[in-house]
Amino acid sequence: VQLQASGGGLVQTGGSLRLSCAASGITFSMYRMGWFRQAPGKERELVAAINTVGRTNYADFVKGRFTISRDNAKNTADLQMNSLKPEDMAVYYCAAVVPGRSWAQVNYWGQGTLVTVSS
Repeated sequence: VQLQASGGGLVQTGGSLRLSCAASGITFSMYRMGWFRQAPGKERELVAAINTVGRTNYADFVKGRFTISRDNAKNTADLQMNSLKPEDMAVYYCAAVVPGRSWAQVNYWGQGTLVTVSS
């Protein structure tokens, strides 16, 4: 099983990035997908999630700026990040969990991709 996260990089405040998570080794359509982030000295937090039928939910601090999507044909889950702020700077991780489990019981993690936002 592998979740390969990509798309991180350096962007200026107000800019955009699109993260992508490519899954292999799992029946992707059967998993809820999420994006977490962890800033230095802080705990990992859930940013956005999408369930198996495309229903989404977002942390308050990204609502209206970030959009999560999935493509079950390509086994990918993307996170479009707009209007980035310096406080969005973190390592972003994708995660997969089966329905019925909470996000505290993630089945699989991606390796993380660094997002740096310059002010």
